[in-house]
Formats: sequence, C-alpha cells, structure tokens
Amino acid sequence: MLRRLLRDFQGDVLAIPGRFIAFIFFLLLFLVPLITQEPYTLRILIFSNIFVIFAVSWDFLSGYTGQVNFGHALFFGVAAYTAAMLNKYLGLQPWATIPIGALVAVLAGVLTCIPALRLRGPYLSLVTLAFPLILLGIIKAFPDVTGGEHGITGLTRLSDSRITDYYISVIVMTVSVFIMWKLTDARSGLVRTGIILHAIREDEIAARATGINTIRYKVLAFAVGGFFAGIAGAFYAHFMRIAGPSTLDLMLSFQAVIWSVFGGIVSIYGAVVGVYFLYPLLEILRVIPEFRFLILGAIVILILLFMPEGVAVWIRDKIERQCPRCKLANVALRRTCRACGASLY
Repeated sequence: MLRRLLRDFQGDVLAIPGRFIAFIFFLLLFLVPLITQEPYTLRILIFSNIFVIFAVSWDFLSGYTGQVNFGHALFFGVAAYTAAMLNKYLGLQPWATIPIGALVAVLAGVLTCIPALRLRGPYLSLVTLAFPLILLGIIKAFPDVTGGEHGITGLTRLSDSRITDYYISVIVMTVSVFIMWKLTDARSGLVRTGIILHAIREDEIAARATGINTIRYKVLAFAVGGFFAGIAGAFYAHFMRIAGPSTLDLMLSFQAVIWSVFGGIVSIYGAVVGVYFLYPLLEILRVIPEFRFLILGAIVILILLFMPEGVAVWIRDKIERQCPRCKLANVALRRTCRACGASLY
C-alpha cells in the first residue's frame, strides 16, 4: 500500500512540474514560522489562507459548473454570523461553531441553487447578487440579535498564539484545497465528479442527453462551494473575533472573482496563486494609499491583457506539455511522452 502511494506520488506529483511547484509551495508554508514570527506577517498569511479557501470555493462552483455566482459572500457571511451567535449566545467553542457554520452555509447554498435550476447566464448572476443584500437587510432589522451595524463582537479566539493560528489556517486551507482539487480532477479514478462538472460547464444540454442528472450535480456544486466558503467565513469570524456586515459585502464576492480570474479560472490552483499574489501586494501598497488601488487595478488589467487565461495557467503552459495521444502532462523540455512515448512536437 505504502509502495503504491509512493509510486503514485512520484508519477502524479514529482513528474509534473506544476504539481511539484505546488507541493514545494505548500511545504514552504509550514516552514514560514521557522523563518519569521513577526505578527503582522503571520496575520497577512493567515488572511491569505482564509481567502484562498473562499476563492477556491468560488472557482469550484462558478468555474467548473458555469453557474457564475456574484453573491458568494452570502456563504461567507452566513457561516460567520452562525459561528458568532453560537459562540456568543450558547458558549460553543470554535471547534464546534466553525463546522456548524459551514453546514448552515451548505443549507444556504442549497436554497440559493433553486433559482440556478431555472436561470442561466447573467440572470443567474443577478439573482445571486441579491441574496447577500437580502440577508444584510435581515441582519439590520434585528440589531438586538445580530448587533446591527456593529456586528457581534468578543468572540472566542482560535488559540492563544499567533503561530498556532497560522498553523491551523495552513492545515485547514491545505486540506480544503486538496479536497476541492480532487472533486474537480477530470482524470481521477476515485472521484468522478470532475469530468461530470466539466461536461455540465461545456454543454449542459448534451450532458443531460447522455443521462447525467445535471440538477443533482448543480445542487452538489452549490453545497460544496457553500461549505468551504462557510469554513472560511466562520474561521474569519473567530480570527477577527467579530462577525459584521463586512462579511456580506458585495466587494468580497467580486474579490473572489478577481482572485480566481487573475490566477486562472477552472484550475483550483489559479485561485491560490491569485490570492497569494494580490492580497499581500494590496497590504504592501498601504504605504502609498493614494495609488494603492490604481496600481493594483493596472496590474490586474495588464495580466488579463497579456495572460488572458491567468498567471498560473500561463506559467503551467510554459513548463508543461500535454501528450497528444494519452493526454498526460510532461516536462516541456521532453521530446517524447514519459508514458506512451509519443512525440510531443
């Protein structure tokens, strides 16, 4: 068993440049506290980990099924408020409030997908855009319970140490990204959802004609996307020790879109690259607040002009070459496929 896992690791990770770089990247994340324990740096990285989960969950839902959701902050905010109220009024600890908040976000995802079964394209996007606004109105209508404009404050900390918070965020982010990557992997022999989600995105009518229950998989996509966005929202609430209207901000939904498109939509790792590039950059640019968003906007526009498929996808295409016969990824320097021996040129 161990020998088979090692062989699969060598063939599926070490032999593919993009996955090898991703492996090294995630490995280095665990070594960061050995390099620096500066609280502000760790804080930026913790936020990056939280938003990676959030952005990847948007890519899972909107990128892989084509159900473009402009109200993804709904799941983030629902989980944040659920975790906050359970902690504030019932005294539950983060290890309980975070998964419960994520499950409530799943319920919100299932309810949100009801319009998705009838609407497509811009109509679906506009409907999803309205849901966070509706919830925001409900929150402001019951300030005694939700805290109104000020939100629910004084939540229990994740831990007593910033380093512990960092390691928790890295582990949760790594596991979450890995699960969503496996669910979308079209070549996976264990989980077959990836190829089905691809089929629904490319041509839903054709997918339905082949016998695929597209409704079931749309509901699944909203549920999974809602769950992981909920994990991010509940984690954020406990790290910040507050759940407020900002967790339902429309800008938060659009940031998930920007991060995913910048890194490379329909790739999972593209959202990771987008968050880890843009979020720390935005923090660095605080030294020049007058030009902060101007510079960020210019960078995003230039990247989309010259790398329309995203930074991560552009880099992957430069270092990998797909075999025309067996569709296996190879190092770009190879002349023949490592598996079937077919010419790569």
